[in-house]
Amino acid sequence: MTTQPITQDFMLGDRQVRRLGFGAMQLAGRGVFGPPRDHGRALSVLRSAVASGVTMIDTSDYYGPHVVNRLIREALYPYPADLVIVTKVGGRRGPDGSWVEAATPTELRSAVEDNLRHLGLDCLEVVNMRFWGTTNAPAETPVASQMEAMAQMQAEGLIRHIGLSNVTPAQVDQAQAICSIVCVQNHYNIVHRTDDALIERLAAQAIAYVPFFPLGGFSPVQSRTLERVAQRLGASSLQVALAWLLHRSPNMLLIPGTSSPDHLRENLAVSAIALDAVDMADLNASA
Repeated sequence: MTTQPITQDFMLGDRQVRRLGFGAMQLAGRGVFGPPRDHGRALSVLRSAVASGVTMIDTSDYYGPHVVNRLIREALYPYPADLVIVTKVGGRRGPDGSWVEAATPTELRSAVEDNLRHLGLDCLEVVNMRFWGTTNAPAETPVASQMEAMAQMQAEGLIRHIGLSNVTPAQVDQAQAICSIVCVQNHYNIVHRTDDALIERLAAQAIAYVPFFPLGGFSPVQSRTLERVAQRLGASSLQVALAWLLHRSPNMLLIPGTSSPDHLRENLAVSAIALDAVDMADLNASA
C-alpha cells in the first residue's frame, strides 16, 4: 500500500514554516507557573528544537507568567531569520496561578507590549487573540471589541499577523469581517473532531489550523487502533496520533510541547512517519 504523502511546510501569513513546530508552554514550572525546575535544560530544549529544523515556536507572556518568553529570548536571541514566534493574548495569571480573562482593549495592548519587551522584539510576527468561553471550549461571545483592538495594533506596526484561539466558526466569520486571519488555534485531536468542517473551510482559504490538546482522551477502541498502527510502524501510539494530525489536512500545524530533550526528539520524529490509506481509514473510523 502506498503512503499518503504529506507536505512538510505551510504558509503562516507570508512566512513559510515547518508544519511541526514547538509549543513552549511546558518550559515553565508546574501548572505553567513559576520558573522551570531545570533552567539549563529548558534553554537546551529550545536550542535543540531550532537546531533540529523547527521554524515556529508557540508561546505567550502569560506562561509563567513572563517566564517562557524570557527563556526564549535567553536561548535564541538574536533570533534566526527563519524563526516565527507565535504568541497569544487575552489572559493573565492570578497570584495563585489561576487563569484569568484579560481581554479589554487596554489589557490587550498591555499584553502585546509585555510580549514585545520580554521577547526583545519591535513587532510580533503572529498574535493569537485567545477567547475563553468555557473550559477549553469556545462560546458564542462577541469578538468585535477585541478584534478592533488587535487591528489597531496591527495598523501601528506592533503586530504583523493576527490569529484566533478557542473560537467558533461564527466567531471566525465575525473576526474576518474586521481583519485578515492567518491561523486558528482550537481544541482538536483524533478524539475531539468538532472542527472538521472548519478545518476544511480554513484549508480552502490557505489559513493554518493549529490544534491544542492534540493528545489524550483516547477510548479503548482508539487506543487499540493507535497501538496496532504504531506496532506496524515501529512508533509510539502518541507519535501516531500526532502523525494522523499531519496527514489530516495540509493546513494543520502542530506545536507539541515538552521540557524533555528525549521527548522533543520523539515529537520531531513524527514528521517522518508515513501513514498509508489503510492506516488513515482505521484511525478515522475509530472516532
